[in-house]
Amino acid sequence: MTPIRILLTGATGFIGSKVLRRLLEARNTGNDLTVLAMGRSAGVPGVVWRRADLAEPASLRGVAHGVDVLVHLAARVSGDGAACEAVNHLGTAALVAEAQRAGVRRIVHLSTAAVYGPGPHRGITVNEIQPAPVSVASRTRLAGEKAVLAAGGTVLRPGLVTGTGDRWVIPALADLLQRVPARWDGGRGLMSMVDASDLARLIVALALTPEPTPAGVHHASHPTPVRNADLMAKLSDLGILPAALQDWTWQECLERLRRHPGAVSERQFALLAGDHWYRSNEIWFATGCPTGPGALARLVAAAPWYRKHLGRHAAAVRATV
Repeated sequence: MTPIRILLTGATGFIGSKVLRRLLEARNTGNDLTVLAMGRSAGVPGVVWRRADLAEPASLRGVAHGVDVLVHLAARVSGDGAACEAVNHLGTAALVAEAQRAGVRRIVHLSTAAVYGPGPHRGITVNEIQPAPVSVASRTRLAGEKAVLAAGGTVLRPGLVTGTGDRWVIPALADLLQRVPARWDGGRGLMSMVDASDLARLIVALALTPEPTPAGVHHASHPTPVRNADLMAKLSDLGILPAALQDWTWQECLERLRRHPGAVSERQFALLAGDHWYRSNEIWFATGCPTGPGALARLVAAAPWYRKHLGRHAAAVRATV
């Protein structure tokens, strides 16, 4: 088998670290791996670490030389508009341009379903609605997709991503439950979710498959949506969050939220509690990658991490979508 030379960005992040681990496990097939790192490398033996900064296009010159596959996971999910623009849009465009100059034959890029905006969204397919991002992070990530698509790459838009290392989804739910201690709108909201380890499997499958990869935009959550009430009940059963004992209407929830300010905005509350479900079957089927049992089942393994870290990170939730 001919070795595949892979360039990976975002390797020290929540999802990227899991992708890196899976790529290292696949290295016994002879694949070569180069990682772009903004700061000091993670010191992983056998991996070539290249210092570069997406916000500084000049630092990207030559990074894709000899590379077959670019797996681009790095992004700014917080910060001001200029910082997000520099990394998510202009940095992605500069990196893709380097890949094209070097003749890279495959690009896999991680975006987010947050580019669709506030919703509600109920089982939509790609291109069924026009993206309408609200935050600067989402707007610039949508802009960054354009360069990847123009180069014939694959763009993945997952919904809520959970699992060990999650510093946004479950911490945000903890903040909201403290401020609005009830089942929100009866817990009826349906959400697209995926465990980070399953998403990493999908990304690696796309990177390493010998078959042609499906270009264009693809939803990348687990195909089965999760009901908010089921998610909150699971978190309670696992001792991660307390149980909600009352059902409040959506209006009652909003009124309570407004009376009790916190780290999570009203817009984010709607994202986490309302219908945001995106049909995601296609990409799993196209790659032949098993979907796994789903985000709820995966929470069992992640529960010890959440119980240990939740208090530390809940107060640090920021506007990331």
